[in-house]
Amino acid sequence: MAVSFATAAWLLGKEFKRKQAAGIFTYSEVTITVGKPAGFGELLLSFILVFIIGYKILGLLFIARAMDNPKTFLFSFQGSILAGLILAGSFTAWKWREKNSEKLKTPGERKIRIWPSDRVGDMVFIAAIAGLIGAKIFDNLENWNRFISDPLGNLFSRSGLTFYGGLIMATLALWYYMRRNKISFINVCDAAAPSLMLAYGLGRIGCHVSGDGDWGIINSAYLTQPNGSLGDCNPIKMNTALNMYSYIYQYPGAGAQPVQYKAVNAFAGLPDWLFAYSYPHNTLKAGIPTTNCNFGEYCNHLPMPVFPTPLYEVIMALLLFAVLWMIRKKFKVPGRLFAVYLILNGAERFLIEQIRVNTKYSFLGLHPTQAELISLCLIAGGVFLYWYAPKIKNRSQSKTVSGYVEPSS
Repeated sequence: MAVSFATAAWLLGKEFKRKQAAGIFTYSEVTITVGKPAGFGELLLSFILVFIIGYKILGLLFIARAMDNPKTFLFSFQGSILAGLILAGSFTAWKWREKNSEKLKTPGERKIRIWPSDRVGDMVFIAAIAGLIGAKIFDNLENWNRFISDPLGNLFSRSGLTFYGGLIMATLALWYYMRRNKISFINVCDAAAPSLMLAYGLGRIGCHVSGDGDWGIINSAYLTQPNGSLGDCNPIKMNTALNMYSYIYQYPGAGAQPVQYKAVNAFAGLPDWLFAYSYPHNTLKAGIPTTNCNFGEYCNHLPMPVFPTPLYEVIMALLLFAVLWMIRKKFKVPGRLFAVYLILNGAERFLIEQIRVNTKYSFLGLHPTQAELISLCLIAGGVFLYWYAPKIKNRSQSKTVSGYVEPSS
């Protein structure tokens, strides 16, 4: 997730600078006060933030056995108080000294130019916080039975994130931020479209390697061996495995649902693991024990292999990113590139949902998943935005808004 955010931020910065050079974005002037000494509130906030970093990150190095399970350690209340105090004290002292070296006898005001590319760091931070909150909320709405069985445990668990929840909440938070700073939201959406697709693909790598439950339905053409490897399947073995197979192995806590499966053998010389994967050592600890395993508490694998849908999404998202990146300069109407992103993103996710394990709703005799419903809304919204985008341009053409000039071409 960290890699996806960092890569998206770098790419977004490049797109902002390109649009600034083209005159689509311009600067806004901000008045700041220079020569002031470091304030108590500023120093206190720095101390607290750096203390947390030292308490947890350095604690990994100084506390015995913390590295045996770093994820559990980072999400616990354990840490090194001494390391936190030393790091926070040193940083706060340096910050106080640095600010006071620039102190003037009479502080003054100065106007500086802030370009949209200068705000990328703020945007990524806002998107990360709002996105994580939205992803957690939508995951618990999607898995309501699991949530009500342990509300606090599910709200603060390390797993269980829904991408579309993060996308929706991050979009709302960024819209508010840009509105306050008078930056054209529709042009920012265009600039962010390739980055969003790339970040999604990179983020799915983490889903696959960790085995966090975002996998597909059973591929009954194969059978999982006791050590987690793949073996050939036959009707007798398949029936035996399906009888002992529970939905809990596909998505723990989501509630009992019929086991879904399809039989698809590898073809065109492609490897078996691209079609069937048992997710050994998955972080959910789902499945049955793996023989001769030395991975501590992560020694389970799925009793029957499933389609590795996160891997499929990595491939599709990277291909779609390449498409968006190649066509991004061809659109002259603001909003249309983002409309294409919405259509492609929705279509990709709707297709993957056909072989992906997810909680299904009952609605008018239909049984869609939450992601299918949102995907259809994204496709419809993309089609509408593509049609309506010229009207947005005509309405705001040649309009200057404190730091933003809509191009006339």
